[in-house]
Amino acid sequence: MLERGEVGNTWRRERWDSLRLLTPNWLSRLPGLPYDGPDPDGYMTSAEVAELIGHFAARIRAPVQTATDVERVRPGGDGYDITTSRGEIQSGTVVIASGAFNRPTVPDFAPAVPPSVEQVTASGYRGPAALPENGVLVVGASATGVQLAAELRRSGRPVTLSVGEHVRLPRVYRGRDVLWWMDASGVWDERYDQVDDLKRARRLPSPQLVGTPERATLDLGALADMGVELVGRWATVRDGRALFSGGLRNVCALSDLKMARLLDGFDAWALTQGLDADVGAPERFAPTPVPQSPRLQLDLRSGEIGTIVWATGFRPDYRWLDVPVIDAKGHLRHDGGVVDSPGMYALGLPVLRRRKSTFIHGIEDDAREVMEHLAGYLATDGKSGSDPGQRGRNQNRPLPARG
Repeated sequence: MLERGEVGNTWRRERWDSLRLLTPNWLSRLPGLPYDGPDPDGYMTSAEVAELIGHFAARIRAPVQTATDVERVRPGGDGYDITTSRGEIQSGTVVIASGAFNRPTVPDFAPAVPPSVEQVTASGYRGPAALPENGVLVVGASATGVQLAAELRRSGRPVTLSVGEHVRLPRVYRGRDVLWWMDASGVWDERYDQVDDLKRARRLPSPQLVGTPERATLDLGALADMGVELVGRWATVRDGRALFSGGLRNVCALSDLKMARLLDGFDAWALTQGLDADVGAPERFAPTPVPQSPRLQLDLRSGEIGTIVWATGFRPDYRWLDVPVIDAKGHLRHDGGVVDSPGMYALGLPVLRRRKSTFIHGIEDDAREVMEHLAGYLATDGKSGSDPGQRGRNQNRPLPARG
């Protein structure tokens, strides 16, 4: 196992100081390592997540080689030649577990922002104290964006939040964490080959949630109550001005509608399972409060905004992968974790095999099935000296559907 930093490196080095997981502690489990601490309904800090991963690695005696950059992977011999910062490796199989969130995504128009305005991505942000004292424009209203907007507003700064597509959820529904509903009702267990629009499902933004001791909801309404100004999706920069879409109301209405449909599904499931008496009464939430006339532009040269925080998501980084398995948009071509190259597999990507694939507790089922396929590959002709292209025609077939 090759790791560019130390075990849990991303959680140790590339997260802001106050970050907590969106998932409650009882749900943050690894194979054979359930949560057994004193606060099952709490939310782990970044340091605690890194400690959990490190503990798991030690428990299973994972053969991790730390401080090792993978510089290139290319076909060679009976498998792949791997160039690392510590030498060459030859392997018949490769499992790519580098995730989908390696490089911040920043709009193409970012270079047009006036140089007087500091720009920072979510991976480079640590806390309010490192930013200039004047206003902040946070771009992106998924989990990261709403959390950073709230933290910056609490620090006393004026904050404007540019809102695009987002997933609104209450933190608690009918007395239970909303992720309990996702888990118990089977929503997260929906398989990738059952999803109507898989490409869209894999692009969905993370829900507007935050992990706090109060289990508070952090949606756009809560931010507006804090004094955060809401504007539409940032469309472009023209003559030093940020231009925003006029579709804020429609975007929020669509998010409200999708949330209501999801909660309807939870209610129907609870009724059929005979759980109505065990949870609170059904709830419905007020529509997102949208400003009557949200601003459509903002002069970035005026000094009103000192910092832009790009919370606009991430993309994978496969620049080291010299194998023709990357599509035109930079994503890995795979079918449920079986990559389009013999002996190559992937784990930890969005909706890899289930909707829960990128959550800590979601990796176990995916890993078991993908490793079963890998073991079958090795047990047949994966170890033979035949041409990899010939092997691939038979061996890297998709995994069969399993419940």
